[in-house]
Amino acid sequence: MPGNTDLSTESIGARIREFRLIRDYSLSELGRRAHVSASQLSRIENGERYPSEPILATVARALGVGVSVLRGQPYIQALQKDRLDALLTPISTSFDDWDIPPDDAPPSRSLDVLEAEAARVVQLRVKAEFLEIAEHLPGLISEVAITTQMYTAPGHRRERAHDLQAEISRTAAIVAYRLGYMDLARLALARMAVAAPQSGDPRQVAIERYERAQMAADNSRLDRGVSLMRHALRDLDDDGSRATRAVRGTLQLRAAVLSARNSDDDAADDWLGEATELADQTGETRDYALAFGPLNVRLHQIAAAGDRDEHAEALDHALQVRLPEDYPPTRAAHYWIDRARAEAWTARPALDSLYSARDASPQLTRYHHSVHETVATLLRGSQRADERLREFAEWCGV
Repeated sequence: MPGNTDLSTESIGARIREFRLIRDYSLSELGRRAHVSASQLSRIENGERYPSEPILATVARALGVGVSVLRGQPYIQALQKDRLDALLTPISTSFDDWDIPPDDAPPSRSLDVLEAEAARVVQLRVKAEFLEIAEHLPGLISEVAITTQMYTAPGHRRERAHDLQAEISRTAAIVAYRLGYMDLARLALARMAVAAPQSGDPRQVAIERYERAQMAADNSRLDRGVSLMRHALRDLDDDGSRATRAVRGTLQLRAAVLSARNSDDDAADDWLGEATELADQTGETRDYALAFGPLNVRLHQIAAAGDRDEHAEALDHALQVRLPEDYPPTRAAHYWIDRARAEAWTARPALDSLYSARDASPQLTRYHHSVHETVATLLRGSQRADERLREFAEWCGV
């Protein structure tokens, strides 16, 4: 359930100090376990600096908690304001009842209609329209569950029904994860893990592992996330199709980012190199709403450099990017968020990039932890915040 909403530097430091005292660790002991100097931990606890992604992950692992616990996700005041808190509960209930539909459930619509509806929801997901998605998902989860029970004999219709179930479950997992509802995200992915193998599409199985790797990383299990990517790549044969290669490249990019967060720079570079080769073969793709291609490789180079605290390198990569006008809004927002982080840490103006992220995908930007970190960095670096910075900080809840 939602927790503390204060994502300032001081609050993260306070949470680290709180768990350190609960564990009865001195600064030196926690530093030894997390491989971080005691002086650096002291500055983090006192709110004098914001921990980088690798440091936050290793401190969380040493304390035995998830990264999301230290961040205080989700941002409950903003969630309540947007009505998402109330909207997400029916999604959980629908998953609980997915194998036993209610007695008064109406007949489900045809597979063609449901597939069109699922495609519309995926487009809303790409735009991070969480409110509208949350309103539609409970009924759609239940209806697709009924449909899968209609087609029990092996065949194409049964596979289509389970493919629908996998994609709807994935959408629910992504929405829940981005809003910090980790229990619901895990439940949705567990449902996807059951449906994907029955869809007849091995790429859906790989994508479930791709999404699950992010959950592992959030629980400070970066090695586990990379291992999931290795297993997914092993099991997803390269059949030469563009779609399969795009999925394989996406798995490699996730492994690269997780390796960078785990301070394994050589592995991160290797993964990025493999993804670059595949991207040169596929060109720009949009299969499975993954947007894989040379541009997405560049975006992951920005993210990986930022996660290694190499912000000048990240900014160099970012300045070489030109986003197409029709680029998926969430991917565009991620670019502007990562660029803003690099700009803030290299003492460059970052506020315009944050506003560009908000223009691209308002709801993703509002709830993104890196946005909160960057805004906090800008506030700390300003003796007197200007009106635009104060407005943005108030809008995103910092």
